[in-house]
Amino acid sequence: MTTTTTRVAPHNPYVLDPSATEEPPVRWNDALKRIGPGMVLAASIVGSGELIATTTLGAQAGYTALWVVLLSCLSKPVIQGELGRYTIASGMSGLAALNQMPGPRLRGVNWLVWAWALMVCGTLLQVGAMYGGVSQVMNLLVPAVPVRVWVLVFLAVTLALLRGGGYARIERIAMVKVALFTMLTVLAALILIRMPRFFSWSAVAGGLRFELPPAGLGMAIAVFGITGVGASELFMYPYWCVEKGYAQFTGPRDGSEAWRRRARGWIRVMHLDITASMAIYTAATIAFYLLGAGVLHGMGLVPAASDMIAVLSNLYTQTLGGWALWLFYLGAVATLYGTVFAATAAHSRLFADMCHLMGFFDADDHVRRVRFRNVFVVLLSVVPVTMFLTLQSPVTMVMLGGIVQSMMLPVIAIGAIYLRHRRLPPDIAPSAPTTIALWITTGLILFVMGYYAVLTATS
Repeated sequence: MTTTTTRVAPHNPYVLDPSATEEPPVRWNDALKRIGPGMVLAASIVGSGELIATTTLGAQAGYTALWVVLLSCLSKPVIQGELGRYTIASGMSGLAALNQMPGPRLRGVNWLVWAWALMVCGTLLQVGAMYGGVSQVMNLLVPAVPVRVWVLVFLAVTLALLRGGGYARIERIAMVKVALFTMLTVLAALILIRMPRFFSWSAVAGGLRFELPPAGLGMAIAVFGITGVGASELFMYPYWCVEKGYAQFTGPRDGSEAWRRRARGWIRVMHLDITASMAIYTAATIAFYLLGAGVLHGMGLVPAASDMIAVLSNLYTQTLGGWALWLFYLGAVATLYGTVFAATAAHSRLFADMCHLMGFFDADDHVRRVRFRNVFVVLLSVVPVTMFLTLQSPVTMVMLGGIVQSMMLPVIAIGAIYLRHRRLPPDIAPSAPTTIALWITTGLILFVMGYYAVLTATS
């Protein structure tokens, strides 16, 4: 009888240790026990994109843009998988891998990594929107405490949770968060189907025609950028694969058959992880969109800066009943703050890694890596809070952040193609259908963003 032992990734997962290799699980039930990076990613995904941007698009456009949401969720995991494949095969972090691309450099870091850093500066608007949204909910629950004070409370909570926090803590919190609001929202969407006032199958069928109302174009592009796996999540995923231990368990590439077996085995586990998380966030995203298109559009309501939470609460109260308002508040707090938590945890790791690439510390100096990470936890918490306190418009902040992410999608897709064809060891290359899907997805992203650029220039 074969038993599978669970080993925690070594203290420094960013440096491969030949003695830390582990055979991948063979049985599906054992493999399911080793997933996790995708759940952390889903905690970031099922947040600003779904609760705010997706429902707002539905409120603006009705069912017409359903195809945008489906396309966004189902097209980008192939890029995610190839970035994860390269990380497992090479042991390199995501930024280190993409830093191999040719082109201009500054302080040892290439143009793509600098472009990522600029993108994150833009997506901090979304994180700021999450601070604002969750604080608005708490203000409704405790009106005596102003929104601004709640923002500072959640800032303090974030700093307490993330400074020095390792992967295991982040994974546990992410799984609880993802399970809570996803189940409630899918339930509300199922009830919506039985409400002819807000739902019809003919309207859903119309949403699968490739038509886009001009009034919803900006939000549709934002939704394409941040729902499903957005550009920032594509950069994050290799880091969670590293910290989970997939690369460490595979070990340094030595050309042996044992290494190839381990690499392919852990890549299979990674693909299971991606598939499981995709199923979860796609179900949640479609549920949010249907609720926005059915309930909010049917009521003529669109979330705005001052009444965002009050408007969004109709997603539950109009389907589950007035008693569900408190469930919505609880779920909104978990969803919005979960995005703050997961995004800050990931971005602090990436910025610390960028500092490593710039030569501020050696790869094997994990103590300094953690110190840099903690510095960025503070910066990446304070800056978005300041943004919200300045702008105080969560819907606009999410939309702007989503457009910034959308602009980065073609760049990272091209980066994935470069790693696949120029850097990936041939003995663990993906199948021909996967490679074709990667090229098709990249072409699709280039077309969508090109179409948006042309419309913007001519409008």
